[in-house]
Amino acid sequence: MSARAGETGSDDLVLIEVRDDRVALLTLNRPDKLNALNGALRRRLIEVFDDLENDDAVRAVVLQGAGEKAFVAGADVAEFAGRSVEEQRPVTWRRRIYEVVADFPKPVVAAIHGFCLGGGCELAVACDVRVADPTARFGQLEVRLGLIPGGGGTQRLARLVGPGQALRMGLSGDLIDAAEAHRIGLVEVLVEKEGGHLEAALTMASRMARWSPVALRLVKDSVRHGAEVSLADGLDYERERFLEAFGSDDGREGVAAFVEKRDPTFRGS
Repeated sequence: MSARAGETGSDDLVLIEVRDDRVALLTLNRPDKLNALNGALRRRLIEVFDDLENDDAVRAVVLQGAGEKAFVAGADVAEFAGRSVEEQRPVTWRRRIYEVVADFPKPVVAAIHGFCLGGGCELAVACDVRVADPTARFGQLEVRLGLIPGGGGTQRLARLVGPGQALRMGLSGDLIDAAEAHRIGLVEVLVEKEGGHLEAALTMASRMARWSPVALRLVKDSVRHGAEVSLADGLDYERERFLEAFGSDDGREGVAAFVEKRDPTFRGS
């Protein structure tokens, strides 16, 4: 396991650890603020994901929050409390971390403990898979402030858990525990042991990172696209992505390795 030099200082907003299994562990590092998403943290996280997109040493990412209390407890409300609509509009429409994570071409696994609220819940939903421990608590609390979710909490969340569950969370402003989040499909993996979520997330990401980066990207692309179109259109799109994988160097290598009864060597082309 190796750390990326110059990027893991204790005062950095995002700690980066690149492991030998080609998994990058990213730690949101504002534990005194429950890792609330202020502008500086959002910008730094976008920079990190942009760098990792073109880093061939990384094939999967795990995202966690520092400290014992939270994954991400939401947006930093104090940062926008005094803004007018005119001042908030360009902030709302600029490139956002939610889309950056959702569109990232490599697998992203959220390792969740403690509070995962508001923008933090939306960040988790933007990831591909969510792994939680029993301490996790989820909620879209914006209605308590007279606001609505603005980072995917009415859209990505509804596609993940269904409109009814998204409405229950968005309209009530109530928290749900880890077991309930797992029951409704907000969490894919719920570990029994407190603190065991990180190991489980890293293991999952490591298993993903073994495979062809081309295939990983195309699986993500096909699933995301299919959620926005009809089944017929989605199946047509899937056929074309299959042919794209079939014609890749990795596709040829994978088939040859299977026939020759050896482990494949995927190079991402």
